Amino acid sequence: MRGRLGGETHRRTGQDRILAVPNLITTVRLLAIPVFVWLLFARENRAAAAALLGVLGATDWVDGFVARRWDQVTDLGKILDPVADRLLLATAVVSILIDGSVPLVVAVLALVRESLVAVAAVALTALGARRIDVTLLGKAGTFCLLTSFPLFLASASTLSWAEVAEVAAWAFVVPGLVLGYVSLATYVPLALQALADRQVGSAS
Repeated sequence: MRGRLGGETHRRTGQDRILAVPNLITTVRLLAIPVFVWLLFARENRAAAAALLGVLGATDWVDGFVARRWDQVTDLGKILDPVADRLLLATAVVSILIDGSVPLVVAVLALVRESLVAVAAVALTALGARRIDVTLLGKAGTFCLLTSFPLFLASASTLSWAEVAEVAAWAFVVPGLVLGYVSLATYVPLALQALADRQVGSAS
């Protein structure tokens, strides 16, 4: 009995940790977003902004890998990571749209999807439903988009491989948008189930 209770206590402690490495990586990602905006507009350095945005996008997979590999998945991380993803993606889209580096249709499709996800998350929280974890499709879509946007920026820069960057950007953004909207559709039954569970819990 003591061993079982000890194990449960350990798992709860692990889930409730704040200063886990993945959470620190996510926090750094959030703090670096203003630096990206500064590089792009104050310094007018598309190449540097593209490089930083690429690194920030890559850290999304780094913190996820660390969390799973070393059992550092936390309750805070489940909330903080998608918030960081949404904020980074929205900032990137709006910034490079203002900069003129990304086609309008791409920016609109990305922003509409992110807006729908944000509204749904707020609505579920307001209704007292449980949080829906990000799906693998959603993470894959975000990865593709966060890879494509630095490439769009690079394609509008003076880099020698700008033309190659544009081709690569389209190669990532198309599947990124497709995966994003497919994952959005998969969230619908999950949201309905979360609402149903809330109603059952309220009735009991």
